[in-house]
Amino acid sequence: MEMKNENESVSENENESHDKSVQQIQHPFHKEHPLVLVAEQSNEGLKAYCDGCGELLSAPCFTCFHCNYHLHKQCAEAPLEIPNHRLHPKHSYAGFFLRQKPCLYDDLVYGCALCKEKRNIDSDYLCNLCQKQHFGPFYGCSLCHFNINVECAWPRSTIEDKSRHQHPFTILRRQDSFICDACGTEGNYISYICSTCSLMVHKDCTSLPLIIKFSRHDHCIFHKYFLKGLTRQDCKICFKEVRLDRGSYSCGKLGCNYVVHVNCVLEEEWLYEVIEEEKQCEELEKKSMQSSIIRVIEVNEAGEAIKIQHLSHQHCLVLANNMEEDIDRKCDGCMLPISNIFYYCLECPFFLHKTCVELPRIKQHWFHQSNSTLYFDSFKKCDFCNQRCSGFFYKIGEGWDMCLRCAKVSDIIECKGHQHFLFFDFKYMEKCNGCGETNRYGAFRCGKCRFALDFGCLTLPHSALHKIDEHKLKLTYHDDNEQSYCDICEKYRDPSLWHYSCSICDTSAHIKCVLGHFPFLKDGVTFIYYHKHHHDLKFFRKVKGYPECSYCGKLCQEEILKCEKSTCNYIIHNKYKCRWRY
Repeated sequence: MEMKNENESVSENENESHDKSVQQIQHPFHKEHPLVLVAEQSNEGLKAYCDGCGELLSAPCFTCFHCNYHLHKQCAEAPLEIPNHRLHPKHSYAGFFLRQKPCLYDDLVYGCALCKEKRNIDSDYLCNLCQKQHFGPFYGCSLCHFNINVECAWPRSTIEDKSRHQHPFTILRRQDSFICDACGTEGNYISYICSTCSLMVHKDCTSLPLIIKFSRHDHCIFHKYFLKGLTRQDCKICFKEVRLDRGSYSCGKLGCNYVVHVNCVLEEEWLYEVIEEEKQCEELEKKSMQSSIIRVIEVNEAGEAIKIQHLSHQHCLVLANNMEEDIDRKCDGCMLPISNIFYYCLECPFFLHKTCVELPRIKQHWFHQSNSTLYFDSFKKCDFCNQRCSGFFYKIGEGWDMCLRCAKVSDIIECKGHQHFLFFDFKYMEKCNGCGETNRYGAFRCGKCRFALDFGCLTLPHSALHKIDEHKLKLTYHDDNEQSYCDICEKYRDPSLWHYSCSICDTSAHIKCVLGHFPFLKDGVTFIYYHKHHHDLKFFRKVKGYPECSYCGKLCQEEILKCEKSTCNYIIHNKYKCRWRY
């Protein structure tokens, strides 16, 4: 028999004592490995979530050291059956049974124990109390469809988070409904109260963020349980009334009456960011004030910059008050016509509206809570109006490029084509009243009637020139005629859709026929598109003379692609069949 020294014996005894002190359980929903009790919270490692209630894990809890499975101690010790539960007295004799959440990819179909009516497992995914999907195991009645999450069956008696509210919230079980003082909506059965402040709230509303930066407003907004000194206010998202005696988010800036419902502003997580300290609001405002003017070289007596260096151009730009009437120039930032107050280059044909020059370099656009950055591109497709454009763009988040015309549109607007104001609805998937196209990513819609517009129609020029008429054609929003035709292409025109017209000459035409396929591209830009010519092609809106198209042989007049080599006579129409197939 092998002898052991005294130190080895002591070490073995310590290990045996340590193993006995570690509490382990075998849970029926995780039979692969035992779960070990973790009594104290560790500051190291990544955040984990309970596989029972889905909430952030905190000690004491049980965890599997072999795989990523965790349970709060309360969730791990939840009984497998709850007879006579007060929340479901109808079938209290049958009891609640703890069930494992079905796999999303299962094709199982369950049936009611009484009527044998079959139903898909999707109807078992919502808790009848909090209306949230089951994150993990849940309690279900064996006789009907009544299901509740583990957290709702065994709610915490006290919730305290001083970063959200200065006093603790205590549970109050109810037999009837209540109105939450934090969000203003109805709740059932379980509420939490702050006796100090006389508040009654949903369980989730005990942890509402105090300050958030919402993408659709320039300033930080603060959660308040009631608002003083204001008259009737409408939510700036859904445009329904905000009860001033119930919880809402409002702007902290003096004189700014921006107010929104709690559930409206927190509905989409990608549209807001939680601000932990109020001083962060000032830092965000400073960041958004970074100018795209690199250097002011000269100012006038009024302190106005009259000579500058701008990030978009290599030469200095000079301020001017008006453009000569016989010169048709477009802004190189937004590609819209220039009339007055603009900057121009003394060395080359480069022009910018004063408003385009003064745009911030970094901006939080209302479409997304992440910062957007200004940049210049000679040929880029805007992801919002779907136009290929030259000029300034904002890079929004990681996936969107927004042209300057779209970037200047606010989320709440007035439009000449409609009598009511419009607001952007991210969920709107119906047709645009301007062009008739179906929206896939939301649209500006009216809160009072069925009217909506997409970015493309909202950013159309209000007037345009075309050789069909000696006058400027104006953007027109309706036509009383039952049958209408385009005076350019001579084809049918839908009278219910927007078009350009001249009231003096009774001329009317399709928008695309007047503006062309690429109204916002600058002449001379390299056309990035498929073609079989061995040199790069450049885009030109007009062409001198009437050269023949190298593909179809017809005469070229407007919107052509020309070889960049001066010795090459290659030229084609900027029509789909010519530019794509040759």
